[in-house]
Amino acid sequence: MASKAFLITIIVATIAAAPPAFATDYVVGDESGWTLGVNYTAWAEGKEFYVGDRLIFQYAEGVHNVYKVNGTAFQQCTVPPPSEALSSGSDVITLAAAGRKWYICGVGNHCASGMKLVITVASSVAPASAPAPGPTSGGPLTHNKKPMNFWSNWKLKINF
Repeated sequence: MASKAFLITIIVATIAAAPPAFATDYVVGDESGWTLGVNYTAWAEGKEFYVGDRLIFQYAEGVHNVYKVNGTAFQQCTVPPPSEALSSGSDVITLAAAGRKWYICGVGNHCASGMKLVITVASSVAPASAPAPGPTSGGPLTHNKKPMNFWSNWKLKINF
């Protein structure tokens, strides 16, 4: 009897700790990538970002870079030390925590010229009753599906 309860506890803990099954990759700026002349506020509008999703910054190496900054540095375009720059030309950032996230280009006056992105990352997925988003051009690389809340649609009945 006790071993059944222990086994069920282990199974439940494993399922609850499992990462989301459907993370989405977003190419920042879609086909344009990370460059001058793109309205990143408009690009982010309507997108829902979740913990586990990935931002992919694509740009010509040596022409741009990416810095993760705080809200003040974002507003003032304050560039952190060069050692904090992402500069590969294909930088991938996994969204690991919920909250506001700010990114800027630290080259010249690129940030002041609008080369900056702010997003809000949600910790959980949309309710299971929410309609799935329709297909869009230039959207995520993978798909728009998000994992459902495992416990909201499954009732566990255990008889001992």
